[in-house]
Amino acid sequence: MAQDCIFCKIVAGEIPSKQVYRDDLVTAFHDINPVAPVHVLIVPNEHILSVAAVKPEHEPLLGHMFTVARQIAEELGVAESGFRLVVNTGSDGGQDVYHLHMHLLGGKRLGRLG
Repeated sequence: MAQDCIFCKIVAGEIPSKQVYRDDLVTAFHDINPVAPVHVLIVPNEHILSVAAVKPEHEPLLGHMFTVARQIAEELGVAESGFRLVVNTGSDGGQDVYHLHMHLLGGKRLGRLG
């Protein structure tokens, strides 16, 4: 745990969150500033700064994040209509919190990217 990391504090239960999923590898909770009707953050319980810090031993964790995202999308009713998964990396990539996290966005038609 990085002592100043807000996501580490949420994972540790030091900061309250509206959790939708938790297991030994990841924690998922509603974003406090949603940009879509469904906006959930899926974070590894282990502190990893960003995709740029991912190592080969993280591959099972990263695959698990996608599996959990699909499960949450089903539970929140957006799997059939569609959803977006976003991982921002670094300042130019729009990363605000330096703890790897995946945004699950859905519940409305999302505009095209690029």
